[in-house]
Amino acid sequence: MSGSNERPPRARKSLILNAFVEMCSGHQSPGLWRHPEDESSRFNDVDHWVELARLLESAKFHGIFIADVLGAYDVYKGPRNLGPASISGAQWPVNEPLAVVPAMAAVTQNIGFGVTVSTTYEQPYHLARRLSTVDHLTKGRLGWNVVTGYLDSAARNLGYAEQPQHDDRYAVAEEYIKILYKLWESSWRDDAVVLDRERGVYTEPSRIREINHKGKYFNVPGPHICQPSPQRTPVILQAGTSKAGKTFAAQHAEAIFVAGHSPSVVAKNIAETRQMAKENFGRNPQDIKFLALFCPVLGQTEEEAQQKYNYYRSLGSIDGALALFGGWTGIDLDKYGDDEELRHVESNAIRSAVEAWSRATPGVPRWTKKTVGQHITVGGLGATPVGTPQQVADEMERWVNEADVDGFNLAYAVKPKSFHEIIDLLLPELRKRDLFWDDYAVQKGTYRENLSGHKGQTGPLPEHAAAKYRWKAGVDAADHKIPEN
Repeated sequence: MSGSNERPPRARKSLILNAFVEMCSGHQSPGLWRHPEDESSRFNDVDHWVELARLLESAKFHGIFIADVLGAYDVYKGPRNLGPASISGAQWPVNEPLAVVPAMAAVTQNIGFGVTVSTTYEQPYHLARRLSTVDHLTKGRLGWNVVTGYLDSAARNLGYAEQPQHDDRYAVAEEYIKILYKLWESSWRDDAVVLDRERGVYTEPSRIREINHKGKYFNVPGPHICQPSPQRTPVILQAGTSKAGKTFAAQHAEAIFVAGHSPSVVAKNIAETRQMAKENFGRNPQDIKFLALFCPVLGQTEEEAQQKYNYYRSLGSIDGALALFGGWTGIDLDKYGDDEELRHVESNAIRSAVEAWSRATPGVPRWTKKTVGQHITVGGLGATPVGTPQQVADEMERWVNEADVDGFNLAYAVKPKSFHEIIDLLLPELRKRDLFWDDYAVQKGTYRENLSGHKGQTGPLPEHAAAKYRWKAGVDAADHKIPEN
């Protein structure tokens, strides 16, 4: 990453920063569990997560964004070959993420928790209960990253021969999330629980009702089994970039996760989604916060950062990286020769990916499966800026200016070393530029309050799809019909 005498124009936003993790070893940097300072293999230890939560809250991170998958990355050297992922630890093994959140919440007061859960493989009534429970236990600091899944290995273990078609999964997700809005927002009145000791009334029965949802995919009579949680609807997070994904996000997402090696790769999707949110769903497009995947490699000097990056790449697993690529894309690069130029293969998906990488990293003369693997080894499919805090901050400003992102999901190369370096080196530079806050906007607030910066905004904004479902205190059931869609 070369230096520049000209600093980009001043970014207009105070950045949202989440730590991007998964309950596995390595996550976006397969094989780097071999680093002598890496502790990601402690992911089975609750103390590991408690320590991480305390560290990140002390630095005032907005949240901890926990990725998840429900199957193995078994496409590379496949079919159904678990070898490359299991040897390299490429998101395998992986634990269920929601379980650890209450432990992290118990030792913190402000940081939020975004948890990935699929709509494809779990009944909405059950998930509504699980998410409400954790929203209660975290005092309203939960976000839900809505995904539809992408691994056939998950589908096979959950009752399907293969995963449903892409647009069909989003059609299910559309009905699914509206069921959850009905359960969370319409099933109980805000003031249903009265705890009236004199009358002996715990909950007023007239303030609870069935939702009686009858749809194409689900029949859910209700009512919701949990009383209203602090946010009722958790912060809705999303990461889809397909046409169906962008339509879903434009209506429902409060924050959207994007990944690309340069801002030009994601700028169009961001602009289109903001425009769709305004024109199709009547939302303020700036209410949707876009967060780019970043895995910074920092040094006091550019040379130190580059040496560190080179060492990381020497430890990373090419096979593990290609296993991840196979799961993300469905493409097995093993069928191509080691030195075969991927610009010329028959796959449009590979050619378009390589062209994007070429624009972002023009110094690579030939893209082969090995160079693709090396590229993914540190930071996955996101950007991996290498340099001094000033250089990385310049790059973050460039992403804000060119792609209109609102912040970053910061992945690690070495855990927790990478986060310590971000805290010690990068955050002071961002604060010097007024690009990152000094403290949480709302002390002991909900995740939504601190993402929006508005105290009292515990529920979705009035223009959000969920807002019309809210059954408010003092309103008779007859005066608030449950929306049909």
